[in-house]
Amino acid sequence: MSDTSTAIVSLSLAEVRDRLARRELTAEQVTAACLDRITATEPAITALLTNRAEGAPAEARALDGAGPDPAKPLWGVPLTVKDALTTAGTRTTCGSRILGDFTPHYDAFAVARLREAGAVILGKTNMDEFAMGSSTENSAFGPTRNPWNATRVPGGSSGGSAASVAAGQCFGSLGTDTGGSIRQPASLCGCVGLKPTYGRVSRFGLVAYGSSLDQIGPLTRTVEDAALLLSVIAGHDPRDATSATLPVDDYMGALAARKDLSGVRIGVPREFRGEGIDPEVSAACEAALDTAEGLGATIVDVELPHTPYSIAAYYIIAPAEASSNLARFDGVRYGRRAESPRDLADLYVRSRAEGFGDEVQRRIMLGTYVLSSGYYDAYYRKAAQVRRLIREDYEKALAQCDVLCGPASPVTAWGLGELTSDPLKMYMMDVFTLSLNLAGLPGLCIPVGMGSRSGMPVGLQMLGRAFGEGDLLAAANVLSGALGVPGVAPAISAAAVGAGA
Repeated sequence: MSDTSTAIVSLSLAEVRDRLARRELTAEQVTAACLDRITATEPAITALLTNRAEGAPAEARALDGAGPDPAKPLWGVPLTVKDALTTAGTRTTCGSRILGDFTPHYDAFAVARLREAGAVILGKTNMDEFAMGSSTENSAFGPTRNPWNATRVPGGSSGGSAASVAAGQCFGSLGTDTGGSIRQPASLCGCVGLKPTYGRVSRFGLVAYGSSLDQIGPLTRTVEDAALLLSVIAGHDPRDATSATLPVDDYMGALAARKDLSGVRIGVPREFRGEGIDPEVSAACEAALDTAEGLGATIVDVELPHTPYSIAAYYIIAPAEASSNLARFDGVRYGRRAESPRDLADLYVRSRAEGFGDEVQRRIMLGTYVLSSGYYDAYYRKAAQVRRLIREDYEKALAQCDVLCGPASPVTAWGLGELTSDPLKMYMMDVFTLSLNLAGLPGLCIPVGMGSRSGMPVGLQMLGRAFGEGDLLAAANVLSGALGVPGVAPAISAAAVGAGA
């Protein structure tokens, strides 16, 4: 990569947007720099499933021909998109063989908003198949690697999006979060990840995993960039029955209005401290809280007493919804179809057995079981009742404070293959994130340093009130500004790739 390209990809989204608007850079120049970075880093990290190396430059040239448009807040900015979101004319696989050749004819709501704002879509990012996983090792097309250390996982299921951002392939990416799938990979890759309130961003065009849990959100290198992307993709969509009709707040204005953390009460749940957290993670998060106190915040001890039940409740509710959502993939209407089936039943069985990976089949079977006659009341109904109690816990805690804080992941990035043979241990990696999806509240992860032992990123999770993204982003922006951001991962370079990093 040239020095110019390296300098460009090191900019934040907000910085490159402003330089594009001032014509200090062209959309084609910025897009070329990102594509150069993709070429240099992809052999090591495999963040992308589809690279739009041909289509993206043409779109950038067309933007340059028309000139900067102040009505388009992302004019000329290259981004990537998780492969769970439909993109017109570009393959959408959901990381699965069953959708390996599927090319949709329409854009997801969030993707359409990006295009309308002038963004250039560089490619589709790798993911755990149908968003079922915590490491991006469940993709049918191979794992993504962490750009800070290519022998480690990037987290999941939006690991491709997080790795793409951290490696400097793009200036931001869209991911999806069903049980922490934006916040956890953001923590492991050292970037910012935001899960909006359920209903804040339309799910139209999102290939569903758990319909009552899924939310689309941004992954970026700074909080300001996350606020900018959210301001573009948030809003009501009549095509999504769960889309909120509340007006979208001025997120950028909220950031500008807050200069410190005076008057902010930060609640630290007892359940987010103690056993099960790696000491290097705990130390980095506690140091970040000390910094927050120095900025004027007040630390408040709170409790979320039903948190210990959240994993059990989640792994009943999410698979139950998945078993219903994935029933449409039957080899008849679209997707992979088994060859020469004996009859209709054989077509269904073989198409799904050949198309779905082990983790997806495991969750479909679990979901079908808990919804079956005789077990619905014993499992699904009880999980739904626990879900309500978890929501009430959050509401009580947030009545005592403005923001809740704790680790996004109990550990830093672990080694590739280390947990693949132990699904239950892998599920525990989401212990601090998935309860927020059950409650439907917003949360974001910010990087708070590097682990003292592993040398890998550590993320602090900040959780807020329903539709309180403005206040949450403003507080996170102040704290993140004081802590600093890791920037583009330096471990992945042309030399490192050549050495088989």
